[in-house]
Amino acid sequence: MNKRPFVTKEKVEEIASQFPTPFHLYDEKGIRDNVENLKKAFSWNKGYKEYFAVKATPNPFLINILREYGCGCDCSSKPELMMSKTVGAVGDDIMFSSNDTPLDEFKYCNDLGGIINLDDITHIEAVEKACGRLPKKMSCRYNPGGVFKITNDIMDNPGDAKYGMTTEQIFKAFEIMKDKGVEEFGIHSFLCSNTVTNEYYPMLAKVLFDLAVDLKNKLGVHITFINLSGGIGIPYRPEQEPNDIFVIGEGVRKVYEETLVPAGMDDVAIFTELGRYMLGPYGGLITKAINKKHTHKEYIGVDACAANLMRPAIYGAYHHITVLGKENDACDNKYDITGSLCENCDKFAIDRMLPKIDMGDYLFIHDAGAHGFSMGYNYNGKLRSSEILLKEDGSYQLIRRAETEKDYFATFDCFDFFDELITE
Repeated sequence: MNKRPFVTKEKVEEIASQFPTPFHLYDEKGIRDNVENLKKAFSWNKGYKEYFAVKATPNPFLINILREYGCGCDCSSKPELMMSKTVGAVGDDIMFSSNDTPLDEFKYCNDLGGIINLDDITHIEAVEKACGRLPKKMSCRYNPGGVFKITNDIMDNPGDAKYGMTTEQIFKAFEIMKDKGVEEFGIHSFLCSNTVTNEYYPMLAKVLFDLAVDLKNKLGVHITFINLSGGIGIPYRPEQEPNDIFVIGEGVRKVYEETLVPAGMDDVAIFTELGRYMLGPYGGLITKAINKKHTHKEYIGVDACAANLMRPAIYGAYHHITVLGKENDACDNKYDITGSLCENCDKFAIDRMLPKIDMGDYLFIHDAGAHGFSMGYNYNGKLRSSEILLKEDGSYQLIRRAETEKDYFATFDCFDFFDELITE
């Protein structure tokens, strides 16, 4: 697959003349096309709902685009719940999947009418303490332990994950919750991250559907939804084949027909909590080459750094890079693409073959639309950059301004001299 940016050099130059680099740029058309396909792929399930993982890209302008297609919000903290409320996603539009959760956050979610998804059996008591009683609808997060395999490939190791309840615990939790007045139950699980295979969701669905049937038969609980969570990934590398959401949706439908329908559970709604899949490919980090260094290697320094996109620095993650305006040039130069942090891991690419880069060239770092801006930080006093939406008609909109020095010093409000510093 040939990765191509969704924006031209000319358009970036136009945007950068008003909003300096670095900035995160999002593709409205790509986002809309993707969510439409997701809804079509699961349209066989009348209760299907996508709860966008707010943690991936917490921007209300982008969430509102997804809201137009009926998406809810998957939240994991009070500020994410507050953002959900701000865009009008309350009640059953909220799925609160948190862990090590403070009591006030359980209460805040309950006050909004959101669905609380318990990560641990002890949280039953915590929710009672926070809310006075258990809500009528609740969910539990399941962790079967061991390793999760697709054919002979080990995809992940749930047994080492801190999330979810054991099989024994989830049965006990449902029993307790039923006795305490819960009437509608959900099951949730997240076993693998960023899978690039059409088999993950159907195999996870089989695990959860079998569990749901056992819970219904043995405890008599009314299970109204099963949440497959996230895990559908994106092809960061150009040689990777992308997932086919229609094949995935059909695979889940087949397991649904084979497992839930014969058990009289054909009214169970299917939920998803996708983040990376929803926005990852439809955002790019735009940065400019500002320094060239020749020592033991060839380095290109850019005006972005790991504070803008930390995945390469902390995970060694691959993000494809396009030198805008040189898409068709030969990749015959080997570079490390570096940021300015005082950390040697602050590199967007190592020994990457790219076209010759000149100072002032714009680089498009692909697949930064999820877990990009949201994982940013202020190390070395770096200020968070802006976010811009490239609209379907070719216009663009600032959807988050860049931080200023005043923002950086704002929390030192107990020291008056900082007020003088930032007004100099």
